[in-house]
Amino acid sequence: MATALITGASKGIGRAAAEAFSKAGWDLLLVARSKKHLQSLSESLSASGSKVFFECIDLSDSNQISEGINKLLGNGLEPSVLINNAGVAWTGELASMPLEKWNWLMQTNLTSIFQICSVMIPLMRQNKGLIINVSSHAARNSFSKWGAYCISKAALESFTKCLAEEERHFGIRVCTLTLGSVNSDLWESDNVQSDFDREGMLSVNEVALELLHLAMQPDSQIISDVTLMPASGVL
Repeated sequence: MATALITGASKGIGRAAAEAFSKAGWDLLLVARSKKHLQSLSESLSASGSKVFFECIDLSDSNQISEGINKLLGNGLEPSVLINNAGVAWTGELASMPLEKWNWLMQTNLTSIFQICSVMIPLMRQNKGLIINVSSHAARNSFSKWGAYCISKAALESFTKCLAEEERHFGIRVCTLTLGSVNSDLWESDNVQSDFDREGMLSVNEVALELLHLAMQPDSQIISDVTLMPASGVL
């Protein structure tokens, strides 16, 4: 069986992806903050036949990441696919954004991915592999009061392209899944103020199936970016 490591796996896109990959016969290494949710998901997927291990890591805390990922890798599974899915948002004007919120968002959406890749790439260089960074159409557009989120995703897009160039000759493929609005738990965060109609948004299951599609590509090819948008357009 192939193995995937998925961050933000306790709910939303990450949970749906874990379920889709398990159904397709993959083993899983899962990362999120909630032990309760990871435990229940792990038990459910293990009952379906997948080997599942998890580690509780708060990606907004840079000091937890290296130790936590290495501990997770110590369970004996070697992931051929890394899905950096975890992300946060904050709505408000850039000029009045508290520095602690800026640092929290950039650490979670960008720096934590750099840290995880720094741990994973030496392992992947031995056996090749695929890194999928979940991005947003906000990387390529400007939205009032979503500036920090837009900036973090634009930086993630650039990071992904640069990393792909550096690691290509080691056999590591790196790509983005760029998403329009997704009906996920992000909209229920205390840090996000919005009144969007969520019915027309992408479902987490649709996104999970696209992640699986990217992961199933042969080593001989790479889909460098897929942009998945709601049919009704930007919401």
